[in-house]
Order: sequence, then C-alpha cells, then structure tokens
Amino acid sequence: MRYDPANPEWPERDRLVLSKGHSAPALYAVAALSGMFAVQQLKGFRKLGHSLQGHPHVGATPWVETSTGSLGQGFSAALGMALGLRHQGNLARVFVLLGDGELQEGELWEAMLCGAHFNLGKLCAILDYNKLQSDDYLAKVLAVEPLADKIRSFGWHLQEIDGHDPSAIQTALETADRCDTPSFIIAHTLKGKGVGFMEGRPEWHGSVKLSDADLSQALTDLGASPSEIDGYLNGHWSN
Repeated sequence: MRYDPANPEWPERDRLVLSKGHSAPALYAVAALSGMFAVQQLKGFRKLGHSLQGHPHVGATPWVETSTGSLGQGFSAALGMALGLRHQGNLARVFVLLGDGELQEGELWEAMLCGAHFNLGKLCAILDYNKLQSDDYLAKVLAVEPLADKIRSFGWHLQEIDGHDPSAIQTALETADRCDTPSFIIAHTLKGKGVGFMEGRPEWHGSVKLSDADLSQALTDLGASPSEIDGYLNGHWSN
C-alpha cells in the first residue's frame, strides 16, 4: 500500500477501511509499528479519554479513513471512496477488510452490486472468513454458503487463500492490483489461531477479560519469552 506516516491525508495514498471495526487492536498495532504514533500509546486502548477506542473513530484518530463498527457500513464507505477517487482521476486503491458476520447484512450485497455495475477495478475486499461471529458459528446464526458462487455471480474477481499465509496474501493482493474488475479475497482463517484454548471457539470472540493465567498461557502459545510475558503482565513492555 502507498502511504506516508508523516502525511496521513496525502491525496494519492491508498485507502484501508476496517469494516470489521472490532479488530481495531490489530489496526492500531500496525499503525504504531508503521510510525503513525508512538507504540507506548497502545497502553491506552479502550480507556476513557484516550484516542484508541474499541472501534476506529475518525475524529479521535484522524489517520483512519472513516469510523466503523456497524456491520456492513464500512463496505459502503469504501465503495463511495472508490467512486469518488475515480471521479477525481485519482489512481489510489481502496481496500476494505470485512468480517464474515457482515455478509448477513443486505447493505453489503447492495455494495457488491454497485461495485460490479460501476466496474470499480481499484476496489478490493478482503474477508476474514473464520466462520464465527459474536453469538455463535456463522452457519448456526445465518448461513452464507455457497459463498464463492455468490460472489462470482455478482461479477467480482474472486480468490480464495489461506489467511494465515503472508505470501499467499501478498500474491492475492498483487493479482487484485492487476484486475480491471472489483476484487474479492476470501481469506480462510481460524479464530484464535496459535492460542490452543481459543482456537475456533465462539466464546472467545468478543469482549472477554483475560486472567493473568490466561494471558500468560496465550503468550506462551504464541512463543513469547518469560521476560516478555512478565512485561505484558506488569505493564512495562515497550515494543
């Protein structure tokens, strides 16, 4: 992606819309490591009066493209950005990261229709397809399969990848960049991957408070050293 940490409003930047706004911690971590703000600010996540709230907020964090959180609305915003950039003659790309629960919203499928109708080749949607949502497994709440057939039928270029494989992600994004039609990437993932007691379990999807023992075990599963674990537990980590 093209961006400039020192100039977040650079007109030629590529846009990223985190439609699944509850994944803000990952966005904030990447932004901090990219130089958007100091890593130490991550300690204020979801605290009253702090800029890093539980969903991206364009007022508090002006380097995000739009406020998101309500299911499906981020996709509509990304569609509007892609249309607006085309009218301006701006060749910037627009990427939107979706949660699979959003697929149950009619607004998303309306945006799919519009993306194909206007042939928005600069628009790329990436779906974090872990088959879970806040309440339960996706298939139990409201099934969306056969998903790939539906997406193709809407006129989007479709790719399916292992969402845990960085090289597959990179290749898919490069392929999308060469497409003249809007692109959709289904990234198959496992919720909680790498943390044994969390993997694929709906009860760990939402706002769950970890005990020190849970946090220690999760960090151990992810390969953290004893000193790193101690840092996280005692709040004196720095990077």
